[in-house]
Amino acid sequence: KESRRRPLTAHNEQHTIIALVQDRPGVLTRVAGLFRRRGFNIASLAVGASEQKGLSRLTFVVTGDQYTVEQATRHLEKLIDVVKVSNISEEDVVARELALIKVRTTPTNRSEILEIINLFRAKVVDVGTLSLVVETTGEEEKIDALYDLLRPFGILELMRTGRVAMVRGKTGGRISDDVGADAVIMGRNGATAEQAVDSAPGHYEGV
Repeated sequence: KESRRRPLTAHNEQHTIIALVQDRPGVLTRVAGLFRRRGFNIASLAVGASEQKGLSRLTFVVTGDQYTVEQATRHLEKLIDVVKVSNISEEDVVARELALIKVRTTPTNRSEILEIINLFRAKVVDVGTLSLVVETTGEEEKIDALYDLLRPFGILELMRTGRVAMVRGKTGGRISDDVGADAVIMGRNGATAEQAVDSAPGHYEGV
């Protein structure tokens, strides 16, 4: 029989998935466990409160081919705490990442390091006798470029949030959760986002 699978794309291609989940203890553990068991490679994961009370929004960057990301999306939709899942990889999006970089400094190279920081419109958020902590926000390529220029001076520590993204504003007020036909699927019990929160046994802080 002819396979119904879509043609596979590059195995190292990155895809961005947005998931709206109920704000309950253990949700993040269950989601991460699902990815681990299925062998999906998560390049980054960012989570935080959404504009809807009782719901949080997760941004995944998954590495793999198109079939892999389709499977990841379908398995996410089966989790009871997941309200909506959207693959926004092919959409026009705003994507940002925040990074803190601690770089080694000396009296002789500090001015050169500051010039590089200013070039990237980053800012110094901490100054020590032997180091600077730099905060930068932007696309991954910008952060990679800044890191590469600072690396010869000695990187002492690096912290990156991972990508957060949303679909650019449209005339109809379209949001990231509305992307794709599968985005309207609401958890296992078919409830809407508001109904999912109202039917929960209680509001829980933290994912």
